Amino acid sequence: MQSNREGQKIPQATFNIREDNEWKQLSTDQLFRGKNVILFALPGAFTPTCSSTHLPRYNELAEVFAANGIDEILCLSVNDTFVMNEWQAIQHAENIRFIPDGNGEFSEGMGMLVNKNELGFGQRSWRYSMLVRDGVIEKMFIEPDQPGDPFEVSDADTMLEYLNPNAQAPEFVTLFTKPGCPHCARAKALLEDKGYRYEQIELGGQITTRSLRAATGAGTVPQIFIGGKLIGSADELEAHLA
Repeated sequence: MQSNREGQKIPQATFNIREDNEWKQLSTDQLFRGKNVILFALPGAFTPTCSSTHLPRYNELAEVFAANGIDEILCLSVNDTFVMNEWQAIQHAENIRFIPDGNGEFSEGMGMLVNKNELGFGQRSWRYSMLVRDGVIEKMFIEPDQPGDPFEVSDADTMLEYLNPNAQAPEFVTLFTKPGCPHCARAKALLEDKGYRYEQIELGGQITTRSLRAATGAGTVPQIFIGGKLIGSADELEAHLA
């Protein structure tokens, strides 16, 4: 079982980061002192669970966390700053600050540095999340000590439930569109007017009308999903929002 350090101060460490083509050093005091911070740590950038679920959900819920008193969300991994910067760019995770614990100094101080030699990873962080207030760890969610890479408790929704059980997560919105479509533009304007953030999937290339029909049962765009439910066209979206 990895070390639970609730009630303790975070370990002192210095992170070497690359910003604006310059080397900078970032201390734990700069990251945590006088702030309410969520940190989630994971085995490695670009790995499947980290890229598909762990990181994206924290990014999606960042505004909800901010509304509940969180000043910053940190993603930490035992990778170098170039890897972490590239991962952040590819993931479009603009709401998260990426922390490269390249030497494992912070992870070791947390008692979370583990051996992943069987995967060719060397020393990596165990997967966990924690809420830190002014440098003191209030709550930790540590993945169970099981083979592989368990992902059961360090997710963003578990952290939000702890922070505020009544907090409402935003509904996820996806639009199927195509370039030059006036009804698609109207649908996006309707969503933006109501404060919805959305993901847009444009037809073209590998996304064909066959894909559209398979997903929605319709052959025209836009087709809008809200919270996993198919709403339909721009007219149907307008009626739904009304």
